[in-house]
Amino acid sequence: MIDMQLLRDDPDLFRVSQGRRKESVELVDEVLALDKLRREALSRWEEARAEQKDRSALFGKVSREEKEKLTGQLKALAEKVDLLKADADRAEEKWKESAWQLSNLVSKLSPDGGEDDYKVVEKVGQIRDFEEEGFEPLDHLALGEKCGGIDMARGAKVSGARFYFLTGDLARMEMALEMLGLDFGRENGFTPTITPTLVRPEIMAGTGFLNQHAEEIYRLREPDDQYLVGTSEVALAGMHADEILDLDKPLKYCGFSTCYRREAGAAGKDTHGIIRVHQFNKVEMFVYCRPEESEKIHEEMLEMEKSMLSKMELPFRVIDIAAGDLGSSASRKFDCEGWMPTQGRYRELTSTSNCTQYQARRLQIRYRNGEKNEYCATLNGTLATTRWLACILENHQLKDGRVEIPSALRSYMDGQEFILPLL
Repeated sequence: MIDMQLLRDDPDLFRVSQGRRKESVELVDEVLALDKLRREALSRWEEARAEQKDRSALFGKVSREEKEKLTGQLKALAEKVDLLKADADRAEEKWKESAWQLSNLVSKLSPDGGEDDYKVVEKVGQIRDFEEEGFEPLDHLALGEKCGGIDMARGAKVSGARFYFLTGDLARMEMALEMLGLDFGRENGFTPTITPTLVRPEIMAGTGFLNQHAEEIYRLREPDDQYLVGTSEVALAGMHADEILDLDKPLKYCGFSTCYRREAGAAGKDTHGIIRVHQFNKVEMFVYCRPEESEKIHEEMLEMEKSMLSKMELPFRVIDIAAGDLGSSASRKFDCEGWMPTQGRYRELTSTSNCTQYQARRLQIRYRNGEKNEYCATLNGTLATTRWLACILENHQLKDGRVEIPSALRSYMDGQEFILPLL
């Protein structure tokens, strides 16, 4: 949800932002027009309601004959008030339906353009030269199958395409990765949290995921009408809906959950292996803070993501996402992309977004600021997820078929140093 007063005062600010996102600029004028109709309808109802109260106050002060006349007037007024209230409610609903389609204001610092117009901020780590090492690298699925750790065929048999089983040492590695993420978050002031994976429609809508990405989300309809989350960000954002927080210091959560995505917009893409699947696990950072703190905290969260990928001993790059590729809630977003040797390109491993006050306005989350209550800012970012296994396998494979376990994970795996191929 956007700041309506700011929209009324400076609609061009929103027109420019919508244009940079490559979204409807006309929507700005539609929202303004519906806002005007909404306020006019509300004013008519309030005027009629005030008249009704004034006339009701006269009832005990008039004669019996006048009471009969006043009773008829009050009945007519009550009907008028009810009709005007219904009109105001309809106008409110139409305005809200339109206003909630507006995306967050894009940061002036975000690059212009679409999916391919990101800005490379930095590259970290050394890309291995497998040719120089004397062997051709296997892709992550081949490696996972050789060690008995990934079973796509049985996953498909049980659940359909893009599902899988993780077993043995790879299952242990995933849990080690998630535990490291939770521990690293806790060391940095984030409270470890296991979140619900089913949420109410108003919570999913409040985060902004039902704008552009509704087709990606699994929905359970009657008799339940709930959504399966694609990230614990959704539950963590809804955790404090309709609350007033004390934010003398930022409120930080590190949420673990299983995540579900339909990948409806990715038909035919990455069907090989566990890069793009319907179910995975993730540790997600989520922060509530004062708006003026959000840019600094965004930088800190990016540094934490970089630290985690460095602990995995992976070559990666950081990109600043262009305005036309931002999700509706994000004002600015950075991705960290890990190098995939067999694909010869970088693939997304983490994202961190500054959502400013957008989600807080939709979910009515405020904080005490002196004598006033104001909307806080929210931010999110990835600390660990299943997809990292693909990058770890490919970058840590050895010529003899073993896969070296990143040293940061070994204490979570009883000191184990290698994943061995099956005999």
